[in-house]
Amino acid sequence: MAVLNIRVDDRIRDQLKEMSDDEGVTLSEFVRDLLMEAVVPVYEREVKHGEEPPAESMRIVDRQVLSLLHRILGRVLPEDANDVDGDLEYQLMRAKILEEGYTGAYWYETAGFSTELSKRDCARVSDILQMFRIITYSIDHLAKDGTPIDEKLAFRLEFQGFDHNDALEGHMAGYVKFLMGDDRWTELQPQIERNDNGNSHALMLDTYLRMLSEYRRIMDGRKRGFNRYDYLLSGDELAQISAAQVHPSNRIADGH
Repeated sequence: MAVLNIRVDDRIRDQLKEMSDDEGVTLSEFVRDLLMEAVVPVYEREVKHGEEPPAESMRIVDRQVLSLLHRILGRVLPEDANDVDGDLEYQLMRAKILEEGYTGAYWYETAGFSTELSKRDCARVSDILQMFRIITYSIDHLAKDGTPIDEKLAFRLEFQGFDHNDALEGHMAGYVKFLMGDDRWTELQPQIERNDNGNSHALMLDTYLRMLSEYRRIMDGRKRGFNRYDYLLSGDELAQISAAQVHPSNRIADGH
């Protein structure tokens, strides 16, 4: 492992020491995790996911296009239309909102739309699934090789899904379902079914990110291999990833 020497003011060093003490880790571990977060960013959200307000303004060209689409849709709807698209009168009302610039009613244009799941959060879901895929393959390979891991450890390393009661994690759970609909990561489907169809009933993202950070440390420390089993994890490495589930401030008390 490489050693990096940096110089900081005494004041900065003291502040970092206080923060590391609060987290229950050494100063070296705390700074190393901060550096890792710069490479493996931790999600940030100033506004709670799903609570973003509708646009307060639109470009005139967007208003023109949307207004025209409402007028076209209103005239092609059947006379007895009564579904979510409404009828001609409803579509003309929405066109008028845009043409007159009634910003207080712009929410009509976004009602029913989900908040965007950012590219970063989509990538996180994919990375988490890939990590659990490697974990699953590794556990299966160790069992076939005659060196199975402890059942409790295997259980702790199952993908439990995301918390459907949380706006962001619920959205991520929907993305998991979407990805698996394309016949990817289907080896994780049994685990999802065992865990209430992917509803963890508890916030899991922070836990997964700690596991993912440890998984990346392990993989980053390896030399490039050519054997088809070189990507698999050992029993000790699986235990390391499992231990990362516990928040650093609780690891001493838990014996980790």
